[in-house]
Formats: sequence, C-alpha cells, structure tokens
Amino acid sequence: MRILGIDPGTATVGYGLIDEKDGQLAVVAYGAISTKPKDGDTARRLQIVYEGLNDLIATFKPDVAAVEELFFGRNTTTAIKVGQARGVILLALANAGIAVAEYSPPKIKESVSGYGNASKQQVQFMVQSILDLEEVPKPDDAADGLAVALTHYQYYRHELLYE
Repeated sequence: MRILGIDPGTATVGYGLIDEKDGQLAVVAYGAISTKPKDGDTARRLQIVYEGLNDLIATFKPDVAAVEELFFGRNTTTAIKVGQARGVILLALANAGIAVAEYSPPKIKESVSGYGNASKQQVQFMVQSILDLEEVPKPDDAADGLAVALTHYQYYRHELLYE
C-alpha cells in the first residue's frame, strides 16, 4: 500500500509518500509544493497547489491519502487560507479517486511520538527514527507530510487488528 500524507498550506504544502509491504515501511518521496506571493493572487496560488498535487498523484500513484485537519488558531486569515488549500487538495484527491483520511494535529503527534502535545522537533525526530532516515526531512512541512502518512498507517494497522 502506498500512502500519501499531506500537510496543507497556501505557501507550502508538505507531502510524504511511504510504502507498506508486509508490515515494513519505506520512504518513496517527500518534499513540498511551494508558492510565493509573487506567483499571483490567491486563486493562482491555489491553482499551483492543485497542479502540483496532480503531478504527484500521476507520478507516484498513491493508493490512499491522509490530510492534516485544519487547526484553528488565533489567526483567522491564515485559517481561511489553509482551509482553501485543504479544499483544493481534497478536490484533487477526489478527482483521482483516492480515498482520503483526515487527522487532527494532536492525533498525528500522538500517533508518531506517543504524546498529543509533542513539539515539532519531537515529531520530526520520531519521523526520522521510525523511517530510519539519516537526517530529519526538510523542509519541516515535508517531515509533517511523512508524519501524516505514518499516522494513517498506524490507524490502518489498528483497524486490521479488529476486523
């Protein structure tokens, strides 16, 4: 099973792809789809995210995807923009016929590190450790994308135990 994990954003969408075969995990790819204000207005930046995700889907052909849910902080403007990016991401995945699971930031932290209030650094260290990587994936958003993929794998494994 190939899992695509996505950490949504407007400026940076982190992604991580992992393969699971017979309980063994392997990193396929990770990185970020990035936009900058000079790329144009919000609509154009969302289009860049959409096209970038479509390219990822076509290249790596994930079986399932997991997307981080929106964490609503104090900055409503940022939350709205991330919500728009999530909408574009969910649309691209739906158009490709890929099943999507969604996980909250505390669930992702707990799944990967064992603690729902873990720091970003703790989660990154655990991603590196679990996936046996030489270094912490960069940018941070890519490490977050891998954490989302790992979370889906953990929940998927758990479901299999109770079938």
